[in-house]
Amino acid sequence: MTTLGSPPRARRGATEYHHGDLRQALLDAAQDLLISAGIEAVGMREIARRVGVSHAAPYRHYASREALLADLAASGYRELDRRFAHLPTIAEPEARFIAMAVIYVEFAREQPQVWRLMFGDSLDKSEYPHLLQVSQAVFGTLQQNLLTLGVAAPATTEALAAWAMAHGVARLVLDHRLDAHPDLAIEPRALVEAAAGIFLAGLRASG
Repeated sequence: MTTLGSPPRARRGATEYHHGDLRQALLDAAQDLLISAGIEAVGMREIARRVGVSHAAPYRHYASREALLADLAASGYRELDRRFAHLPTIAEPEARFIAMAVIYVEFAREQPQVWRLMFGDSLDKSEYPHLLQVSQAVFGTLQQNLLTLGVAAPATTEALAAWAMAHGVARLVLDHRLDAHPDLAIEPRALVEAAAGIFLAGLRASG
């Protein structure tokens, strides 16, 4: 599959397709559509056309469009988790927390359509155990980060609050809510770092 965060590679034409790669080819085409045109553009017929197979062929691997979207969303969560995996190299817990918030917002900016699929209402995660599992793993990474800050286990409420903080910044940036207010002009990275710093100050005060 095209690596998230990198430009989509050239699509395979019908003459390049190999049957053993059908599932991967479908995911590649679906991801290209998602990134270039958004969730609504991802349709099974168009994916089949791009891959160069019959309209029925995608259903050999995916029972529905939503099942294919679930795989794309799961791929996004794995990419986000890979980015978080580098955080332990930052020794200071508060700096690591701020870095996590920055990573979250930067991921949303780099892959807005993937991010909207992951955190939007297009999918019911409870219907796709593998998607639920990877999303919970990412949330678990946030909980573990908060534990290093001295938050009492399991840190669920604090993790939800931290997620809401970073998610809110990401939405403000992606929806261009700050653009209409010149007096609020601030770089996204500076904004999320400031928000994370305020969150940490609140944690210290409540402790």
